[in-house]
Amino acid sequence: MKINPTIKTILDHKSIRKYTEENPSDEIVESIVKAGQQAPFAYQCYSLLLSRNRKRNPWNAPLLFTICIDLHKFERIMAKRQWKLIINDLALLLLGIQDASLMAENMVVAGRSLGLGSCFLGSAIWRAEKIAEEYKLPKRVFPLVQLVMGYPAENPPTRPRYPLEFTLFEEEYPKFEKETISRAMHQMDSGYLAQNYYRKLKAKIPLDGTRKETFTYDDYSWTEHISRKLGQWDPDPNNLLEQLTKRGFDLTRNRLKNPEDSE
Repeated sequence: MKINPTIKTILDHKSIRKYTEENPSDEIVESIVKAGQQAPFAYQCYSLLLSRNRKRNPWNAPLLFTICIDLHKFERIMAKRQWKLIINDLALLLLGIQDASLMAENMVVAGRSLGLGSCFLGSAIWRAEKIAEEYKLPKRVFPLVQLVMGYPAENPPTRPRYPLEFTLFEEEYPKFEKETISRAMHQMDSGYLAQNYYRKLKAKIPLDGTRKETFTYDDYSWTEHISRKLGQWDPDPNNLLEQLTKRGFDLTRNRLKNPEDSE
């Protein structure tokens, strides 16, 4: 494969959870945010929140960005143009996820190119209302993901990824052979085991229900870890629907049938 400085920066990515005492300058922050804004977008349905409070930020990071899906701003623009919102909230939410995610990844790459490390926090969607209270967010702004940043005080190895045969499908989606699945699982699991990743973190997820524990840290790795998350956690969508509703999103409303509810 071809390598250049940009690709090398991307391929060298690793999550950082330990940071030095050095604080990124305003100029660095501006560069990261402007790089984020330059990502491709549908509607720029995003906003950024920033905390520089190390005592509050995870791992005492100097920067904590919260990337939000933001329809409030655009609805203000539409009001000035004397338009009412008709497009449904589900479509808006998916478009906003695209916009916010692309921005967030640009910020990660820009930060790394400037010597900063970072780590995404995916739990923001379950804490949306709490984050909204902290930052005094208006309705129609939904925290999608948080991103801590700072100068790294650690240098962990890059983490494994699936092989290309399990990721890139040309012309049509394949019917996976058992051997293909096994190779993909082996690449992920052996890579994490070689780094003692879960043993170091003491991160084995307990089993719920009647399943008997058969794994030790000698063979507990990524595919079992992710399977336990997806096979045990959060079966009820109402938890997230409630967060969205509190933030002013109604994923089932048809605004043409309920014109009085249009924004």
